[in-house]
Amino acid sequence: MPEYTTVSVTDAGALALLTAYFSDRESSFPSTQGSYRTTFPAPEDFIPPRGVFLLVREDGAAAEAAFVGCGGIRRIEDSAEGAVRYEVKHLWLQPQTRGRGWGRDLLRELERRAAEFGADELVLDTNASLQAAGALYRSSGFGEVAPYNDNPNATHWFAKRLAPV
Repeated sequence: MPEYTTVSVTDAGALALLTAYFSDRESSFPSTQGSYRTTFPAPEDFIPPRGVFLLVREDGAAAEAAFVGCGGIRRIEDSAEGAVRYEVKHLWLQPQTRGRGWGRDLLRELERRAAEFGADELVLDTNASLQAAGALYRSSGFGEVAPYNDNPNATHWFAKRLAPV
């Protein structure tokens, strides 16, 4: 099972994983959509209760080098209906750890924390080329919605209502 460490997005471990994530996305981004746009997260968006950024490591691993993934949530504008919304950002695991269910665990942990912060709804965007990510979101109860942002890297937008804590 993975363990989670809360860090600033400017932490060395976070920057290393975000750099690997952006490199991975850039190298696999569909050429038909132009160039991938890299945008490092704003640190102030990931400070509780406005948001949180987590690093993932294998249970029992002590060294910082053992961090193998990351993901965060940040508060965004309420929905048109007034629902308090948080957005999932940069959910990523290194390739050697995929297939263990850690992405699903990380998503659940982010959902739990969003609910604790008062979220009514969790949203995210993704690209159609990330088929495994889309399948994870759908199987985790997210449904496709109209675009809620203008992310040029995104082709699909998802939302999930959260149960009150």
